[in-house]
Amino acid sequence: MAKGKPAKSQFVCQTCGTVAARWAGKCAACGDWNSIVEEAIAAAPPGSGMAGASKGKALVLESLSGAPEEAPRFLTGMAELDRVTGGGLVPGSVLLIAGEPGIGKSTLLLQLTAALASAGRRALYFSGEEASAQVRLRAQRLGLADAPVALAAETSLSNILATLHNERAADLVVIDSIQTLWSDALEAAPGSVSQVRASTQSLVRYAKQAGVALLLVGHVTKEGQIAGPKAVEHVVDTVLSFEGDRGHSYRILRATKNRFGATDEIGVFEMAGSGLREVANPSELFLGERDSSAPGTAVFAGMEGTRPILVEIQALVAPSGLGTPRRAVVGWEQSRLAMLIAVLEARCGVSFANHDVYLNVAGGLRIVEPAADLAAAAALIGSLAGRALDPKEIHFGEISLSGAVRAAPHTAARLKEAAKLGFTSAVMPAAGEAPAKVARFKLRRIPHLKALAEDLSTCD
Repeated sequence: MAKGKPAKSQFVCQTCGTVAARWAGKCAACGDWNSIVEEAIAAAPPGSGMAGASKGKALVLESLSGAPEEAPRFLTGMAELDRVTGGGLVPGSVLLIAGEPGIGKSTLLLQLTAALASAGRRALYFSGEEASAQVRLRAQRLGLADAPVALAAETSLSNILATLHNERAADLVVIDSIQTLWSDALEAAPGSVSQVRASTQSLVRYAKQAGVALLLVGHVTKEGQIAGPKAVEHVVDTVLSFEGDRGHSYRILRATKNRFGATDEIGVFEMAGSGLREVANPSELFLGERDSSAPGTAVFAGMEGTRPILVEIQALVAPSGLGTPRRAVVGWEQSRLAMLIAVLEARCGVSFANHDVYLNVAGGLRIVEPAADLAAAAALIGSLAGRALDPKEIHFGEISLSGAVRAAPHTAARLKEAAKLGFTSAVMPAAGEAPAKVARFKLRRIPHLKALAEDLSTCD
């Protein structure tokens, strides 16, 4: 840490980074309790460009005209990761990957660096959470011990930057994790807002100047948000979220921000004994253990980025002995389920007042697309009526508060994926684009949710 007594201190919220004039038990910005910590104000962190006054120099301004240059990329050797990043890693870009503890972030990055190193590229791995012996043990378990990855266990920011400047040019640098780094220019503990901000700014500056792809690992809070100041997500080029359910072997890598590609793109992996295995056809994987004869199951044809994915939505509607029936959902929004039940009761006369309702998205996938409304409604109605739906039928469409079924985009891609997996019919919105004819595929277009409820004989 820096020597000498600092001139003054400030109080910083460790959740949102808000600076307060004095200590308080509750942060006025984010509302978290006991998150404000006193931090000393020291010299500017190395590489921040704030140390000392500088007159500066005039810049050469350019126009928007001219042929755009395509960002150079290099493939990682992992097709699912290349899909999420938009076609590979861009030299000089900074990526932030976050996920719950034990979800497999370190395993994914170790496999990534090993694949690049085996392909002849220079990959450096700095571990701040594990000793070098632990990383080598994991590499041996994954069968990657022979990969020429440059490894170091270090948490000092100055030591890492000195090593990067002395080493020959690298293609990829991995920091696992950014919350473990500390700068001796700041009188703050590792993981604090000041340390995370300073470490990120210094590493981003190095990556841009050296043209090195930098991958940072970030912790998440109990609410699932990336820990540390929000400014970290703003300064990086790509933010990746590594999701999954501990009860399932599937892992979803989702891009929530990408300056070099599409957002909301996903990559699907399966956790196996030999590490993470790429899943080329996630629809077949999510529907692999499906029980099509049980009432209350419907297949949703969804879109994740540019990829169509078929997933089973399961519903269980059971008589309730409670004054207030239960409403539980896994893999979908609780508020969306409440809205859907209200529409079914108000517009279709289907009552759930005396029933507990449970909804589950099979396989551990989390769905955020509104087009899942129709599939969820079909599962709920089928479970209440005790009727099994057609096992070769898919559902997709957004439901409005009036009960109307609204159009969903990418209809042709959804139907094509369903036909490839052996489905023969689809329940879809009446409005929207007219899809191309699919051989031996029956389309049922409904304008209102009541038509689906009447078909299952639940409406009056």
